[in-house]
Amino acid sequence: MSILDSHGRKVAISNLEVAFGDRFTPDERERIAKESFQHFARTMLDLLWSPKLTAENFSQYIELENFEETQRYGPERSILIACYHYSNFEWLSLACGWLDLRGTIISQEFKNSLLDPIFKRLREQSGHELIRQQGGIVKLYKVLRRKGRTALLVDLTLHPRMPSVAIDCFGLKTSVTTAHAWLSEQTGAPIIPAHTEPLPNGRYRLVFHPKIDIAAKNYQEVAQACWISFEPYVRKNPAPWLWMYKHWRYKPSGADRPYPFYARPHSRFDKRIAGLPENKPKPTKL
Repeated sequence: MSILDSHGRKVAISNLEVAFGDRFTPDERERIAKESFQHFARTMLDLLWSPKLTAENFSQYIELENFEETQRYGPERSILIACYHYSNFEWLSLACGWLDLRGTIISQEFKNSLLDPIFKRLREQSGHELIRQQGGIVKLYKVLRRKGRTALLVDLTLHPRMPSVAIDCFGLKTSVTTAHAWLSEQTGAPIIPAHTEPLPNGRYRLVFHPKIDIAAKNYQEVAQACWISFEPYVRKNPAPWLWMYKHWRYKPSGADRPYPFYARPHSRFDKRIAGLPENKPKPTKL
């Protein structure tokens, strides 16, 4: 895949260079970028194969770590899982369904609409309900208020005009969503980060992190805390993360270290970094 997607490969190499500096040689960056493409391809292939998984046999393919973190809240308590594009994030979602963490999840539509019903069927097979992006956050608010469950991918870059905050990611500023922080504040749902790790023989480990302490934290601090819980895993084993994605689309106008070639200054991003305007977005009409 890295051979076919030359631009994605260029993005991945640039991301690795600015994130890790001289920790890796150019050849090692090439290897990690290639492996990142392979992990993503494997995730998509595993999703297509996933109808063979069931509630009875999925534990043969997915082992659990710190699952008890989700159990202390009981079946009547809402939970928000903060996820990342690391290793098999699709099987993370499916496993949560079979672990009685079924929830309502926002689904991004494909440019080719013919793919939407195919992937919707695959992603809902363990009991989740997928909803459209338009009005999705309000729907998730209502779900959590009814003691339901949801999961959000929180490592995507968001335009500074959107409800976002600037966090440190490998020591570089990036713009991410405030949706999980807002939903937790409004509903009291605990935020539990989670990710999967590749294991030998096509298996995975699903790791639940400790709950994020949101007491007295603003949205930026909540988003930062989620990332801090996850970054050590990427530093330890970088390849499973989605390095061909543009994680640093915006850079501070006075950046004191290199950013990827595609990063551009943005006045609103500078204001986010400075804390102006207020991190919290305007109230959403519910």
